[in-house]
Amino acid sequence: MKLIRMTTYFLLSIFLTTIIHGETTDKMNRGTLDLPKTVGLWSRPDSPRLISSKNIFEYMNGAGELYLGYRFRHLEVFDYTSAGQGNILVELYFMESADDAFGLLSLDWGGEPVSLDGAPAAISNQSFTAPTRALYGGGLMRLWSDFIYARIMAERETPASKQAVLALGKAIAAGAQYPSEPTLVTLLPLDIDMGWKLRVDRLSFFRSHLVLNSIYYLSHENILDLDFSAEAVSAPYQYIHGSGDPKRSQFLLVKYANTARARQALNRFHDAYLPDHKKEKTAGTAAGSPSLFKLEDGWMAYKLIGRHIVIVFESPDPESARTILQKNESNLLKRGGDHEK
Repeated sequence: MKLIRMTTYFLLSIFLTTIIHGETTDKMNRGTLDLPKTVGLWSRPDSPRLISSKNIFEYMNGAGELYLGYRFRHLEVFDYTSAGQGNILVELYFMESADDAFGLLSLDWGGEPVSLDGAPAAISNQSFTAPTRALYGGGLMRLWSDFIYARIMAERETPASKQAVLALGKAIAAGAQYPSEPTLVTLLPLDIDMGWKLRVDRLSFFRSHLVLNSIYYLSHENILDLDFSAEAVSAPYQYIHGSGDPKRSQFLLVKYANTARARQALNRFHDAYLPDHKKEKTAGTAAGSPSLFKLEDGWMAYKLIGRHIVIVFESPDPESARTILQKNESNLLKRGGDHEK
């Protein structure tokens, strides 16, 4: 009987813990962030405006697609007002994961890095240290706080409004988790042989072809079969030779749910983007050298590696395209872990 009571108690404890954890997570997802009623000379109403995927385009023109492309859950909007000081707008975008919130911040690394209380000033991975979790410029702060992406914008920038914006940023970040950046981001090498360096200030993480087109336009169609099950990161590699004239190559890494999806996407990409170029026998396989093509804007290379596709665009010569791709392939095979699945 004692064993039965202990077993029952143990199972009940697990059940209650699951319920409590589920309720906590659900509350976080619904949005229970308690911003201060007053900050400096500014105060807000009791309740925020709530924006969902159904009415996001009524709230904003054009940009709604970018947020929906990052597994957007909902948006809470707070209007802080003050007589004669201009308003301060606070937008809290609640996303499905911290990776999605990071992705929104990664669309623009411009601004002055801001260190929030308790938050690391720089992203954790030592190979990716330029961008930070909070950026400020011209009265606007953008920050990544766990699964929340926030925009805090002062209508009129003054020393007082800047202090209020910073205080609101700290209130948003207070008590938040600080997860690492998406794993895919950490796989890109900072330096490539032959003097190529990654432009970390131009690196973006995304899932949607519409977001990709805002970073590097490929096609109005989804020729890489991107969806919420995929992850992608893109950034330029830059090389400055003796004359000071920089060379540039755009790099793209996409991770799919499985190898079959990746192979299908690569075949579709080739057919749509390279209709006049014959596929090589090793295209769609991890064997052999990268597929290389001479285009009007430079050399392009691609390769399938397990469930990943790696592509180099606009390289000045085939050697550079091959070197950039192969270095990234080496990193992926060494650190990617699940590349064969």
